[in-house]
Amino acid sequence: MSPLRMIYLGLAVWGAIHPMAHVLPWLQENRWNLGALPAAWHANAATTGLVWDLTIAAIALCVFVLAETWVRRNWVALVAIPATFCIGLSCGLPLYLFLRTRPVT
Repeated sequence: MSPLRMIYLGLAVWGAIHPMAHVLPWLQENRWNLGALPAAWHANAATTGLVWDLTIAAIALCVFVLAETWVRRNWVALVAIPATFCIGLSCGLPLYLFLRTRPVT
């Protein structure tokens, strides 16, 4: 595996673990009430702006993943879409780059 692919993989793992280290304790404090999470995302103008920034970037990534997958037939790369929306852009983007840079047979 190339050094670049190892960096992408490391960033994907970090992007999955580090944000969850903040979200999971919050969920525990709030008795796993997922309905309260969107309210926390929109607690003030700064967090609302960040949520929209990440949402637009996540949608752009998913459009790109779909377009690239259609052309390259690298179907395993589609796993980056649920990773993006279930974990976050910080995991989905480097995961896609990791999968995109592998040799396709």
